[in-house]
Amino acid sequence: MISIQNLAKRFGDSTIFSGLNLTIEKGEIVVVIGPSGTGKSTLLRCINFLETADEGRVTIDSLSVAAQQANKADVLALRRKTGFVFQNYALFAHLTARQNIAEGLITVKGWHKAEAHQRAQQILDDIGLGDKGDHYPAALSGGQQQRVGIGRAMALEAELLLFDEPTSALDPEWVGEVLNLMQKLATRHQTMLVVTHEMQFAREVADRVIFMADGEFVEQGTPTQIFTNPQDPRLKKFLSQVGIREGSLHSSPQEV
Repeated sequence: MISIQNLAKRFGDSTIFSGLNLTIEKGEIVVVIGPSGTGKSTLLRCINFLETADEGRVTIDSLSVAAQQANKADVLALRRKTGFVFQNYALFAHLTARQNIAEGLITVKGWHKAEAHQRAQQILDDIGLGDKGDHYPAALSGGQQQRVGIGRAMALEAELLLFDEPTSALDPEWVGEVLNLMQKLATRHQTMLVVTHEMQFAREVADRVIFMADGEFVEQGTPTQIFTNPQDPRLKKFLSQVGIREGSLHSSPQEV
């Protein structure tokens, strides 16, 4: 189980969010939606300590780390339990696809190089890129690069995968292949916290949808509850802006 308690983050005099609390059960897929600039990506980065929260605690299984008391060992231990998928892929340009996936196994988990590369090839086969192991990122499409990024997160066999707008940097023709891979992970009961503007994915794959606005969790529930029976005016306005009619799970072609 994953627990986030009283998480707060400020930049200077600006409070991004405060007092955020969230519990995610093992195997649960939680999708966070909401307007841009409301702190969704910062929330993910604070969970993984890519950003250090000003207050709060992150707990994954028996490991509990307080933001302001965390040392390097705490952060490393937490990152071993999480995988992060970035919106801009964040692959190492000088490493092949196989090397990108193997790198975390070598540096984070201490695997021998040959063993790590063997596992990386298995993951490439699993995500449909078995013949791309020796290709560098520049030779891969955006969708292929993002799938490698997801494969890199998968390699660590993390308790929690964090997805930060995984399709936002993709051309439309590549979005489907990334979402299909995420759906494949969902069938394996991989615990995921996903920030996305892909409403179709939220409707079809999420166990729970959280609407975040103004630095707070405004409303949450099942996809049916959120998309067909929204309560808060801010959520109703947001759904209208992304083309979802109140009382319907369907939307017009445009997505945010």
